Amino acid sequence: MSRGRLNDLAIFVEVARANGFRAAAKNLKLGAGSVSEAVQRFEDRLGVRLFERTTREISLTRAGEALYRRSLPAIDELDTALEEINEFREGLTGTLRLSAPVGTGQLFLDTAISDFAALYPTLAIEVIYDERKVDLLTSGIDAAIRVETLLDPDTYAISIGPPHEMKVVAQPSYLVEAGPLHFPHDIVRHEGICFAFGDSEKLAPWVFRTREGPITVMPKPRVISNNVNSILRYAEAGLGLAYLFSASAEPAIRSGRLIEVLPKSLEMLPCFSLNYLSKRNVPARLQAFINFVKARKMGRS
Repeated sequence: MSRGRLNDLAIFVEVARANGFRAAAKNLKLGAGSVSEAVQRFEDRLGVRLFERTTREISLTRAGEALYRRSLPAIDELDTALEEINEFREGLTGTLRLSAPVGTGQLFLDTAISDFAALYPTLAIEVIYDERKVDLLTSGIDAAIRVETLLDPDTYAISIGPPHEMKVVAQPSYLVEAGPLHFPHDIVRHEGICFAFGDSEKLAPWVFRTREGPITVMPKPRVISNNVNSILRYAEAGLGLAYLFSASAEPAIRSGRLIEVLPKSLEMLPCFSLNYLSKRNVPARLQAFINFVKARKMGRS
């Protein structure tokens, strides 16, 4: 297709999308007369009328509707490609928006974001720490970091961060009163502080290693929270057992505020996942972050 016909097609698509010559001209930063002439020229070349015109409004003909429906995705894809080329030429710009659970900052994400930001000084980064499920289609978020059990089946994902060692901990005085634990099944008679994925109906499972394979054993929920730091504080207050990332629990264990129970009997938790909508037309800012994650050997394809 010649450059002239491609330009005319792009103008036609914008007129149809804006539902008017003046609105399209404003979006394209062209004169209304130039836009009208381009559409007329395009119709003459095709030998078919694309718009029905009155003094007050325009509407697509059947031929115009068919052409608009077929050509809109191609024009949008071309626009995206050109924007990405500009980003590569000028350096990454705009804002990379990520959503992640609160605990991932301390575990690995804060360090990763700091290193990534140093590589791309012209790119702004927004990290929203939130446990709720994110609609990537409508939220304006480029990617969401979540545990694998919360992945949306309509998205793509790569692993991010390391696997995680877990610990069950409790305040010393709680264990004196409630009694010791010798086996994973002893958990069921204890009160626990449980992590919730967005609501109290979906609790994070406590997974233990046995000779027969992994098993899930849950305590009686005393307190439910979707904040790892709060769960740590509730455990220190003696409200029950807590199932925490080792990195979160270690300082309290070293200081004696908490005691680890059932050591070496817990399963490692898998890596978190970086969730995004599509492998096609990924924005350059997000593609750069995906490549960064893979290059650090934090993820797998």
